[in-house]
Amino acid sequence: MKKLDGKIAVVTGASKGIGASIAKHLAAEGAIVVVNYAFSKEGADRVVDDITSAGGKAIAIQADVSQKVEVEQLFAKTQQTFGKLDILVNNAGIYESYPLENITEESFHKHFNLNVLGLILTTQQAVKHFDSTGGNIINISSLVSTIPLPNNSVYSATKAAVDAITKSLSKELGSRNIRVNAINPGFVETEGTQAAGAVGGDFQKQVEGQIPLGRIGQPQDISPAVVFLASSDSGWITGATLPISGGF
Repeated sequence: MKKLDGKIAVVTGASKGIGASIAKHLAAEGAIVVVNYAFSKEGADRVVDDITSAGGKAIAIQADVSQKVEVEQLFAKTQQTFGKLDILVNNAGIYESYPLENITEESFHKHFNLNVLGLILTTQQAVKHFDSTGGNIINISSLVSTIPLPNNSVYSATKAAVDAITKSLSKELGSRNIRVNAINPGFVETEGTQAAGAVGGDFQKQVEGQIPLGRIGQPQDISPAVVFLASSDSGWITGATLPISGGF
């Protein structure tokens, strides 16, 4: 028997990168996975194909999680299709780097609307759909919540908010057997970090020089911890923020 047999999981922002890896790992442990995406239907369909080809079960559902109506539709479709919900992984997010003088109202709200408000909106809906046995919420935060970098004040602030929300909601929802935890990845190679030019150059070398394990992370370094937090193996863990950073 697999760790997550019979469980229904929603993974937001799962069309690529860490989210895609999480979706595949949850499915490999028996969960039926809703692969949420905002824009990349092609990417989400590819993740679903990878899961089903490996013998798992998954569907793709579009929703911009910063929009309340779309979030409601995401969870309504999940309920209609599977009849329940057990696991929510809040992975959807945006990362853009700005020095102080380039921060605008638009860039500020863009980050907070997705990284913070979006997480709250999805959590509100998930809690409504968990049954009397409870549920599991895993928030993907970042190491910059506690070790912020230059030119990343807004993004770092959103992830500090995610950590605070995680701890607060773990206390608020614990009596309903809903566990809320966060994972705080360090520097991970994804499509996003590649597009930002952070992979393969001097910045990567600089970061690796500060990582005791001597390398940057890969999405598959993060996913097993999500499986652990989603399973009964972590049944007495809530309100935790788990850094996965190679020791950075």
